[in-house]
Amino acid sequence: MTVSGFIKDRVPGLVIRAVALAVIIIFLAAFAVPFQAILAVTIVFVMAATAFELWEYYRKKKFYNRLVKALEELDKKYLISEMLEAPGFLEGDILVDTLVECDKSMAENVAAYRRQNKEFREYIELWVHEAKLPLASMRLMCRRSPEIENKMAVQLGRIDDYIENVLYYARSENAERDYVIKETSLKKTFGNVAVKNREALQMIDARLETSGLEINVLTDGKWLEFILGQLMANSVKYRSEERPVVINVYAEESGTAATLRFRDNGIGIPAADLPNVFEKSFTGANGRKDSKSTGMGLYIVKNLCDRLGHGISIESEEGVYTEVTLTFNKNDFYTPR
Repeated sequence: MTVSGFIKDRVPGLVIRAVALAVIIIFLAAFAVPFQAILAVTIVFVMAATAFELWEYYRKKKFYNRLVKALEELDKKYLISEMLEAPGFLEGDILVDTLVECDKSMAENVAAYRRQNKEFREYIELWVHEAKLPLASMRLMCRRSPEIENKMAVQLGRIDDYIENVLYYARSENAERDYVIKETSLKKTFGNVAVKNREALQMIDARLETSGLEINVLTDGKWLEFILGQLMANSVKYRSEERPVVINVYAEESGTAATLRFRDNGIGIPAADLPNVFEKSFTGANGRKDSKSTGMGLYIVKNLCDRLGHGISIESEEGVYTEVTLTFNKNDFYTPR
């Protein structure tokens, strides 16, 4: 709160006081009041008005400066009402009361939306588990009919993957409640992913090449399986029809981190789309060719990597390859003693 701003705000009141003083002086002169008396009245009036304005300035300056400073320092601006003390003047009291009521109303609305969101998420998780039961039954039925087993198994696997996407997306905002960080074998984890996707890989005669996976990393095995499963699904979906599918997965270890690279020789990603592939619902040029693309897979993968503390990056050349790199930092805090 500056002096110039305060004076500018008080101009109407100052003008009214000046006019009132002029009228008083005119009346006093008209009644032949001595000049010394008129001067004394004028001085007392001006001094009283000045003292009042100074008092108003300093008490409001203290309150509003504290308000602005607290607002600048707060990360969560809506908590500003908790930082204010009673200002001691009417306008300030009204402002504080208004902020408190607004904060209260906002907190009630946020709590209501959180309850709704929690109930919806719980319903989605329940639905996912219920939907998996008929899928499991259909898989068993497929095995009794060898002539349709592979084709049906692939389609059932795709449905299962879509259901998994829903479940992991519903949980991704609160993933920290559902993971356990511990030493996990990359070889075992990738082996589970390969087995789960074997029908889809066999249908397209895909070749898997692995090296250096005899490494343990600090992560949650279940979440990492989902991440690698999404990368595998993308490699199958965006394969090139001009050459056999080759998926190369290899890992390397350095002093501070372990790196897992997942590379395929598919259709690649256009350079213009690369900066946006981790954005929610972004499908890009390749997604527009495939009407089934939702643009959610890599978004969920990136979200989970952020929650787990893993780095993720992607490189690609259109028509040549796509390579996703996962980085697992080493941390003695998680190492079993």
